[in-house]
Amino acid sequence: MIYVDADACPVKPEILKVAERHGIGVTFVANSGLRPSRDPMVKNVIVSGSFDAADDWIVEHVEPADIVVTADVPLAGRCVGKDAFVTGPTGRIFDKTNIGMASAMRDLGQHLRETGESKGYNAAFSPRDRSAFLETLDRLCRRAKSSGAAQ
Repeated sequence: MIYVDADACPVKPEILKVAERHGIGVTFVANSGLRPSRDPMVKNVIVSGSFDAADDWIVEHVEPADIVVTADVPLAGRCVGKDAFVTGPTGRIFDKTNIGMASAMRDLGQHLRETGESKGYNAAFSPRDRSAFLETLDRLCRRAKSSGAAQ
């Protein structure tokens, strides 16, 4: 299964394309409305508007070797802890070897923004990011399928 932290996900069409090619189900989880799908392999879950409700829902349902797509580093850490394959929308993989550093860098960036040392501008999402994401998701789908966990 592919779980998507969907509120601000820029790669939803790409996820559907790769998931269909691999025959893996997708669950989009969001706090607000999602475009309905007639595809029986696609499920939309709308959670309450409370802080981290989507994250909590994903963590509660993710299983080892499921795939999670999120740009949220704390959510990525929680899913890595459950042995899921995790990627961001730019194709960045989060795993046990790098989640500690990713969390530390996120915390440092937050601190610098709070103290005014950094304006906190994020780079625009680029075609290169989209391409890297497609490659990473395809690779993770193959890994999930070879582990026997993907459905």
